[in-house]
Amino acid sequence: MTVFSDLGILLSETQANLAATFSTNKILSPSVVLSRQRAQRGAARGVVANSGCANCCVGEQGLYDAAEMTELAAAHTGVSADDMLVCSTGMIGVELPMALLRQHVGNVSLSGDGGHDFARSIMTTDTRRKDLAVSIDLGGRKVVLGGAAKGVGMIHPNMATMLAFVATDAPVEQSFLQSALSRAVDDSFNMCSVDGDQSTNDTVLVFANGQAGGAEAEAFEEALTFVCTSLAKEMVRDGEGAKKLIEVTVGEAGTMADARKAAREISTSSLVKAMVHGNDPNWGRIMMALGKSGADMDESKIDIFIDDIQIVHEGKAIPFHMDSVVSSMASSPDVRFRVSLNLGGESATAWGCDLTEEYVTFNSAYST
Repeated sequence: MTVFSDLGILLSETQANLAATFSTNKILSPSVVLSRQRAQRGAARGVVANSGCANCCVGEQGLYDAAEMTELAAAHTGVSADDMLVCSTGMIGVELPMALLRQHVGNVSLSGDGGHDFARSIMTTDTRRKDLAVSIDLGGRKVVLGGAAKGVGMIHPNMATMLAFVATDAPVEQSFLQSALSRAVDDSFNMCSVDGDQSTNDTVLVFANGQAGGAEAEAFEEALTFVCTSLAKEMVRDGEGAKKLIEVTVGEAGTMADARKAAREISTSSLVKAMVHGNDPNWGRIMMALGKSGADMDESKIDIFIDDIQIVHEGKAIPFHMDSVVSSMASSPDVRFRVSLNLGGESATAWGCDLTEEYVTFNSAYST
């Protein structure tokens, strides 16, 4: 990996199989447009990423600049520009500072242990870097998956201003890598939300160069999902102004689709987020969000728990000690809601964060 302040390059030593997902926003950064085009080949050597400027809503110049960024990174690392992707994050409506990029891209240095620096280079309003690595045994060989992500605002991914990168030395066939990433993203990044706003630049990339040898599909996908889920939760935990992580699990749903949309509806509700900020066990807001999710349900069968304390049974409040629930919500940085629909056997979990005064203050003057 290479890194210099707000510019980082993730580079594979050899050609790597590539899987990718991108934002489904109708307004896209040219960096996303170019990377999506190149990702169709299913192979690449790396990606260059900048923070502070989204390279979005800047006209045709954005595509020229995105292409030049890959050319600069490729020339510096000795690979073909066509084998480099590009990601940008930051302020919309501002052109990339190409003069600075041309001047400084040559100052970055290659490092086999530069993961922490790379994670730091892509931060914008993040308060801390988000990265991790796991090693697993696949067919008697040790395989490593390392991941880094950024994003604390404009976070409501729907990948059919978050960026996430995973690199592994496992040998993974490209079509399986893509399907495994799609499933992992559905269970992780697509189930997290900070503010309900989908970025123009959302991108998740996975590079697998096979240098470790040996592979077991099920174990690899489990590790990939773990890395993606861990990064997604850290993004939400570090949400702009956030004090608490909200974890919502909807179980006993009739279908997985119902479980997913119900969990996500609750985790993104502004009233639920405000209630968590105030440590207020106002369960009616959970019921409201559940009801408008569109999931199939029977009110008379719904049970609700806050931090494992049951407060609703068969759709109605049951006696509970208010001070105990308030204390539980206040004493932990994580608040857990569990909703049982009691209609079937499907379950899904979504993550959100509380809505604070700091979030409103910060975003009321983001560009000034």
